[in-house]
Formats: sequence, structure tokens, C-alpha cells
Amino acid sequence: MIAIESTQYFGSDRTSHPLRVLCEFLFGPFADYRWDAIHRLIRKCGHFFGYGMIALLWLRAWRMTLADATLFKDALLGLLGTAIVATFDEWHQVYLPNRSGSPRDVLLDCAGATTILLIAYLYLRIAKPAPQAQTE
Repeated sequence: MIAIESTQYFGSDRTSHPLRVLCEFLFGPFADYRWDAIHRLIRKCGHFFGYGMIALLWLRAWRMTLADATLFKDALLGLLGTAIVATFDEWHQVYLPNRSGSPRDVLLDCAGATTILLIAYLYLRIAKPAPQAQTE
């Protein structure tokens, strides 16, 4: 998914019109200055939640791979994997004509990853406590 979204075809100059048509269909027309802010927000939310989901996939992969690791260690490895993917994604975008690489986007990606991993961590620790051993 990242390989597709990181192409020149998903630059802000190419996503603005289709997203605007969809949003104006749902919510009515927007002034240009307002649309620019909304479009930016949509794109940044995409970073936040998209990389949050990638972190969740990393967490699942590490939990299934490392039998002796703790949940905390798996989450840290998930965050590290997400940070590496985000960094290389932004570095790749520097070489595209209508894209740019931004350290701020890497930080936003890592913030999304941290948030989703924290939610998953809390869910797995609180909502799904470890089963108790049965005594006879």
C-alpha cells in the first residue's frame, strides 16, 4: 500500500480534486481557502492512521515470531519497524517531481504508530488478561 501511495500519482496536487468532489458531495461546497486546510488535514490523518495500522501489523508479526519476547518488546520493535519504513518512504519521495520528503511526516507517522500501539498494548494488557492456571 505504501509503495502505491508513495508515488507521484498520490501527491497533493493529484488527490485534491477527487477528494474535494467526494467531500463536497457529502458535505456541500467549500471555499478554496477552507478546502486547502481540509485537504491537508485529510492527508495528515492518512499518515497518522496508516502508519498506526502498519505498526499494528508489525506488532502482530513480532508477537507471532518471537515466542519469548514480552508485549512491550514486541511493541518497541513494531515502532522501530514503522519508523524505518516511514523514513525510507519520505526519503523516496524526495526523488519524485511533485512530492517532497519531510521529517515532520516521519514524526507524524511515528506518533500514529505510538498511539495505535499504546491502544493495542492497553487492550492486550487490560481487556485480555492472561489466563489463570487452573488448580485442582
